[in-house]
Amino acid sequence: MINVVTLKFGCKIEMDLNRYQVKTGSSPRLARCDPADKTEVPATKRAREDASRKIGAQIDVLQNKLYAERRRSVLIVLQGMDTAGKDGTIRHVFNVVDPLGVRAVCFRAPTGAELEHDFLWRVHAEVPRHGEIAIFNRSHYEDVLITRVHRWIDKAECKRRYRVINDFEQQLADSGTIVLKFFLNISKDEQRQRLQERIDDPNKRWKFNPQDLEERKHWDEYQAAYEDAISATSSANAPWYVIPSNSKSTRNLLVSMILKQTLESMNLKYPAPAQDYSKIIVN
Repeated sequence: MINVVTLKFGCKIEMDLNRYQVKTGSSPRLARCDPADKTEVPATKRAREDASRKIGAQIDVLQNKLYAERRRSVLIVLQGMDTAGKDGTIRHVFNVVDPLGVRAVCFRAPTGAELEHDFLWRVHAEVPRHGEIAIFNRSHYEDVLITRVHRWIDKAECKRRYRVINDFEQQLADSGTIVLKFFLNISKDEQRQRLQERIDDPNKRWKFNPQDLEERKHWDEYQAAYEDAISATSSANAPWYVIPSNSKSTRNLLVSMILKQTLESMNLKYPAPAQDYSKIIVN
């Protein structure tokens, strides 16, 4: 999956996006995935942002065709440690895309009613409609991550949920939904800096939750939980991508490129009119 982007003054960059995809049955080995890696992106922040703007405009055109076609849909799953940039990814990747065909869903701690159903009950209602791109800011994967780390479920239940998730995502694929899953990979030190920023900056303090510090104590356990979940559920129809996210502009560019390439591969077309209207003249 080699993509080419033309920047200002005709400068072109090539990106090998395959290196970020987790192949079916393999483990991402997060300790070997450099969160600061910029191998496939332009060296400067300005160039990365320029490329992201160009790709955003192309995504807008492609999404308009998806919306007009109304036969297929796209589900984007964003997961990552606290402060990994899920909100920022949504804001920057979709900042020029027509909001009519895009919907972001934020999954928080389940309510009492949700806990009385199977763990996918609340998720089914939020999957994208035909013609829509839905973005899950956190997702059904929380039910094999935080639940595992805090030992609310045992290993057998965790594996059972992996199977249920695979079946669920296959069902989505069979009904015309493309599933893209992104793990936004940041370093522990980068998380420390971002949490401290939230504390120090009065305009960001509203984002700070003391519980984030408690979850940070389980960093290694979360990394292991993510590795297992990604390995167990990355498939041809619902691939995981491990995105280096210490650099926000790198993160945004790579997610944009993968989404653009996926939309292009769908060969989207505007639907043909019911009849030939080309000779109609509006007075």
